[in-house]
Amino acid sequence: MAVNQNLLAPCGLYCGVCGVYVAHRDNNQKFKERLATVYGVGPEDVRCRGCLSDEPFGYCRVCPIKSCAGEKGYQGCHQCEGFPCELIEQFPLPVGKRVIMRAIPQWREMGTEKWVEAEEARYHCPQCGSALFRGAKRCRECKEPVDRD
Repeated sequence: MAVNQNLLAPCGLYCGVCGVYVAHRDNNQKFKERLATVYGVGPEDVRCRGCLSDEPFGYCRVCPIKSCAGEKGYQGCHQCEGFPCELIEQFPLPVGKRVIMRAIPQWREMGTEKWVEAEEARYHCPQCGSALFRGAKRCRECKEPVDRD
């Protein structure tokens, strides 16, 4: 499996299952409008090609976790002995923090390729198999409640 390096957010929030990334990739205007209200931006600002791409989402441009990993020469927090640090503890989104706390130890244990495969497999509806995004509460296809985070 070829791993898209642009999707390897240093914090462990794998971009391939991020709602902003998915909405932009699929050019899903309705989803962009919904996410715009969540993030307090306009739908035109709901765009991202991955945290490490030349077109990250607004917050990811100035993310202190990404800056910290870069300053230390790390690909991500999975390489840092100081994990979890104050930056993780202060992460502004509770769902994101919970995912980070799960994902970083798994990334360490599995290595990048297997971890990406596991993250992509995790975010599918257990009822119908449809792809989900991180934070989804209900499957878009079968409407069943989900909690994959």
